[in-house]
Amino acid sequence: MTYPIFNSVIPKTLISISLFLVIAACTVHHVDIQQGNHLSEEKIAQLQIGMEKRQVKYILGSPLITDSFHNNRWDYTYYFKEGHQPAKSRGITLYFEGDKLIEIVKQDS
Repeated sequence: MTYPIFNSVIPKTLISISLFLVIAACTVHHVDIQQGNHLSEEKIAQLQIGMEKRQVKYILGSPLITDSFHNNRWDYTYYFKEGHQPAKSRGITLYFEGDKLIEIVKQDS
């Protein structure tokens, strides 16, 4: 004995579910990844040679990397990857003499 429900409803349901899974797999969402100190051009433009460390820290925040062997150097780095786009990174290294900013070196990629 055959049941008519198995001949019509179940195959259509399986096809619908399979099609949904294929479409869902093709539209995978990629999460944006952001790490480090956000370094905008406006913030970097505010830096001036001769500023004190506390003034620099007020503008950019605490440095991401501080080297205990070179306490006259602060490194700020920023990494951003948006969805399927290529990653962007930006960095800035600040050199101090005593408490005063003496050099600004930018790294962009």
